Amino acid sequence: MGSCCYDPTEPPKLDNRALMREQIHYDELVKALFTENPEQVLLRQLKQSSAYLRELAALNAHYPAVRIRAISLLDSKSLGTLERLVKKEGDTEFGLAALHRIEALQE
Repeated sequence: MGSCCYDPTEPPKLDNRALMREQIHYDELVKALFTENPEQVLLRQLKQSSAYLRELAALNAHYPAVRIRAISLLDSKSLGTLERLVKKEGDTEFGLAALHRIEALQE
C-alpha cells in the first residue's frame, strides 16, 4: 500500500539522519561533561536551551553562575518564574538578579 495520504493515527517516521545528528550531539555533550568543567558546559548549553530548561536552571541549578546566567536569559514569557524567584529567594543573589531582570523586562 502506498503512502499517498497523511494518516494521523500512524506514528511519524523516524529520519535516520536526524537520529544520527542527535546521537552525535548527545555523545559530544557527555564527552564534554566527563572531560571539561561541568559548570562551563552547562553555561554553554543555556544559550541553546528552551525557555522551560532555562526556567528550571534559574530555579534549581547546582552552580550559582548557571542560575544567574539562566535568570539573565529569561524573557517576558517567564515573568511568573522570575516573580517566584523573587518571592522564594528574597534578598539573596538570585532574588536580586530576578528582580533586576523583571525591571529590565518592564522597561
